[in-house]
Amino acid sequence: MNRFTDRVVLITGGGSGLGRATAVRLASEGAKLSLVDVSEAGLAATVEAVTAAAPEAEVLTLIADVSKEEDVDRYVADTVARFGRIDGFFNNAGIEGRQNLTEDFSAAEFDKVVAINLRGVFLGLEKVLKVMHEQGSGMVVNTASVGGIRGVGNQSGYAAAKHGVVGLTRNSAVEYGQFGIRINAIAPGAIWTPMVENSMKQLDPENPRAAAEQFIQANPTKRYGEAPEIAAVVAFLLSDDASYINAAVVPIDGGQSYKY
Repeated sequence: MNRFTDRVVLITGGGSGLGRATAVRLASEGAKLSLVDVSEAGLAATVEAVTAAAPEAEVLTLIADVSKEEDVDRYVADTVARFGRIDGFFNNAGIEGRQNLTEDFSAAEFDKVVAINLRGVFLGLEKVLKVMHEQGSGMVVNTASVGGIRGVGNQSGYAAAKHGVVGLTRNSAVEYGQFGIRINAIAPGAIWTPMVENSMKQLDPENPRAAAEQFIQANPTKRYGEAPEIAAVVAFLLSDDASYINAAVVPIDGGQSYKY
């Protein structure tokens, strides 16, 4: 299956987790990739994984902080300069932030989480949608979270940012559907990635797996999701197979968001 032959897909947060898994999946289906991350080592590891799955894949790597407008301008401009267009955009970069009650969640930490998880998504949309509008086509998938469609304790900044991502997704999808551009979001639940592992370490530094077990037992499927499972849904939403899906927020959480 080569749904992305000759298509250019830009992925933020491409140096680990969901971004890496999606890069591997899309490359295996023929995509040309532009990968953005703050970690040079992470991007190198992703390129290695992509090359193993798709030796002929064409990959551009770009170091950028998605919360800085000048960096976003640069990663979009460099992608267009290299490939001439942007057909798909996985607007994915994010951080977990600290876990605290709202009264103990500092304004500085709140600003940091929102800067990356919400401002970064907005800036990516703002710049990439200009390119797609000129093309008259494009597909966008934003990374929200179950924390964007329900409450998640001790994560005020993260939940606020991800609720904002849901709003940006729905609003921009309504605006741009008329221009041949589809914009959707995914809402992952407990997916075992480095970001989730860091969250578990905050809950139980001595035994993060014990903290993780509590989440497993609260999930109807009794397990964590895996990054390739998310990548499969992102690939579908970015493909023509999802040609009439627009403004959707797709939970990928084993039923977690519907249990209570």
